[in-house]
Amino acid sequence: MTRGQLRVYLGAAPGVGKTYKMLEEGHRRRERGTDVVIGYVETHGRPLTAAMAEGLEAVPRKDMTYRGAAFTEMNLDAVLARAPQVALVDEMAHTNVPGSTHTKRWQDIAALLDAGISVITTVNIQHIESLNDVVEQITGITQRETIPDSIVRGAEQIELVDMTPEALRRRMAHGNIYQPDKVDAALGNYFRPGNLTALRELALLWLADKVDDQLERYRAEHGIQSTWETRERVVVALTGGPEGETLVRRAGRIADRTKGSDLLGVHVTRSDGLTGADPAHLARQRTMLEDIGGTYHEVVGDDIPTALLDFARGVNATQLVLGASRRGRFAQIFSPGVGVTTTAESGSIDVHLVTHEESKRGRLRIAARAGVPTRRRIAGYLLAAVGLPVMTLGLTLGRDQLSLPSDILLFLAAVVGIALVGGLWPALAAAVVASLLLNWFFTPPIHQWTISDRENVLALVVFLVVAAAVAVAVELAARRTAEAARARAEAQILSTVAGGVLRGNRPLTALLEQLLEAFTLRSVTLLERRPDTPIGPDRQRDPDAWRIVATVGGTPCATPADGDVDVVVDDDLSLVLCGHTLAASDQRIVEAFAAQAAVALRQERLAEQAAAAGPLAEVDRLRTALLRAVSHDLRTPLASATAAVSSLRSTEVEFSPEDRAELLATADESLERLGRLVENLLDMSRLQAGALGMHIEAVSPGEIIARSVDDLGVRSLAVAVHLPEDVPEMRADATLVERVLVNLLANALRYSPPDRPPMVTASAHAGQVQIRVIDHGPGIPESDRDRVFLPFQRFGDRDNATGVGLGLALSRGLAEAMGGTLTPETTPGGGLTMTLSLPAVTSEGLA
Repeated sequence: MTRGQLRVYLGAAPGVGKTYKMLEEGHRRRERGTDVVIGYVETHGRPLTAAMAEGLEAVPRKDMTYRGAAFTEMNLDAVLARAPQVALVDEMAHTNVPGSTHTKRWQDIAALLDAGISVITTVNIQHIESLNDVVEQITGITQRETIPDSIVRGAEQIELVDMTPEALRRRMAHGNIYQPDKVDAALGNYFRPGNLTALRELALLWLADKVDDQLERYRAEHGIQSTWETRERVVVALTGGPEGETLVRRAGRIADRTKGSDLLGVHVTRSDGLTGADPAHLARQRTMLEDIGGTYHEVVGDDIPTALLDFARGVNATQLVLGASRRGRFAQIFSPGVGVTTTAESGSIDVHLVTHEESKRGRLRIAARAGVPTRRRIAGYLLAAVGLPVMTLGLTLGRDQLSLPSDILLFLAAVVGIALVGGLWPALAAAVVASLLLNWFFTPPIHQWTISDRENVLALVVFLVVAAAVAVAVELAARRTAEAARARAEAQILSTVAGGVLRGNRPLTALLEQLLEAFTLRSVTLLERRPDTPIGPDRQRDPDAWRIVATVGGTPCATPADGDVDVVVDDDLSLVLCGHTLAASDQRIVEAFAAQAAVALRQERLAEQAAAAGPLAEVDRLRTALLRAVSHDLRTPLASATAAVSSLRSTEVEFSPEDRAELLATADESLERLGRLVENLLDMSRLQAGALGMHIEAVSPGEIIARSVDDLGVRSLAVAVHLPEDVPEMRADATLVERVLVNLLANALRYSPPDRPPMVTASAHAGQVQIRVIDHGPGIPESDRDRVFLPFQRFGDRDNATGVGLGLALSRGLAEAMGGTLTPETTPGGGLTMTLSLPAVTSEGLA
């Protein structure tokens, strides 16, 4: 069976016209002969939307009852039985009433798609899971109903229903979205211009990413390699050299010229792992790139221009930033260099060759690279100085037995041996000396520097060329071997460093300890220049200008001048090593340590800031939640009581005794409810401040349960009590236990079905008295059981008149203050059991 297709109308906010557009598309398809039905459409009382729904067949909804209230949901089974070609299903992120086939409506839509029915649906950007926290930060409202991004991104078609904030607010003011009594509150809260503008930008950016994914998939499927300039993407090539920071800054300025452009940094690593990149420079350049909003990438390739262009085309880049070549003019004769080659083969990608100071310095400096060790080179010279004369003497004595070609071959073998031992320069010197010896002693005319036979001239020239080629090959092999050994050692050190940093609780300290151990130092100290301290020529020796950030080993260095090695990380940081000086070859790996130490220091400080901000954020969250809850829940009973009292004081209306009694009861009930809310808030604040007063004594569970049930008033008739006679007394504050049980019973009554009332029971186990409040309601998923004890949480409530959500949070706090626990469990057969455990009074008494 072919799976149905999904079309989504995405909106930035309610009221932009998603449902209208969906119905309009349904009419278009019906006119083309497509079998279209309405699975579920919510008009919200909007006349234009209701009029657009007319003329389309609607599958009857499913009536459901939940907590005594009537609801209607989409009848999934009926739609599947009807089996249309297209179903219109509104509000994709909607949560179904408990008892439905699926928890979420998007799961119903998935079932329709699996059945081969195409679906047209709607969703607002605030319901996208990945944007939930962003929307809450913008609007101050938590969206309980969310939908995974992958569900929406998997749609075959997504259409943005867009409307400017001003137009949407005009629609709101004209009464086209909400009822007139809700318009003012909506315009002053969720539908503020700033909120709508931010939500609109979120929707546009999210959809742009979706379109970008589709474009990349299309280009890959059709093998399109050329760049399509749909969005500016700037790629900067990083070699790990000192010019990299200049390139990153230039690329950042180029990217900033076009709003919304992407910045990507790429470093090409050779497949053999041998690279001239400086890890310290590369680490600093990566940090700088990420600080200005770019991303860092590494690719492997032996042909650098090809690797760069392959990467740039793969990300659909429009501009490529390279550094000017550091090669001299003579070297460019034999190889044009990366910049020239990349520019020639870039095609539609614009290439920027950025000049820098290093491009001048590089032409004046020839890097010394490690090759054959000095001891082997000396041995090669000694072998040439001794071996060639001895060989010449032996061949002279046996001149009659060997011909000139044999002499040349023997000398060539000697030169190769010298090359294997001493490398390039001893071999070249041996080749020149050997050619002269061959000419003087073995090439006719003997003992003269002239050669009579042209073939002998050719033989000597070939001998010299082959000997030089072998010497060069041996030297290159030795250099590659040394580079590979050093790269392996550096990789092992960095791998050990990474492991130690990942396993340690303090990355910076772990990093410095690894450096101390790797180079057998006495101490390693990271110094930071104090703020507002001028940078002068004596900055290295002024102890007042520096402070110790971190140190390991022995006595720390107070200034950079106190150590044997000073590695300058930046203007404000220096890594000082004490113990011995380092070889020049070790300087690069130490600079890599220094760069990583700066990153680790930054991460530790960010972690400290995050830890300090965490409690403040939690306090702010609780304050915001409190204001939201209290603004309604304290005002509602106050308004009811005020209305009742005002009516009783009115002289314009004559109330009957029954009406007066009812008004007085309303005022009394409202004020009682207001008192409970204030009492809960005060108790919660006392709990958090640790100032809750308690009187612990022996308490009878039966008496407490009876008083708690009586406190419920007429609702207590629905509570079943099962109390064994052998339950011991418990150590607790009677008033606080009663408060806890009243809260638990009120919750159980609120969620229990009418035909299965809650029950209270008690038992003793392992020195604890356990009072259980059992209901058979919808229960709470195990993943949410910790959250129900957070302040201002109301799970499953569809109204705002059920309290501020402090009941369970306060109940657990009171239980723990008395040395007990409050834990939720699943009721067998469905529902929730709240177990209050308190210490039992033992035979030793109340101690």
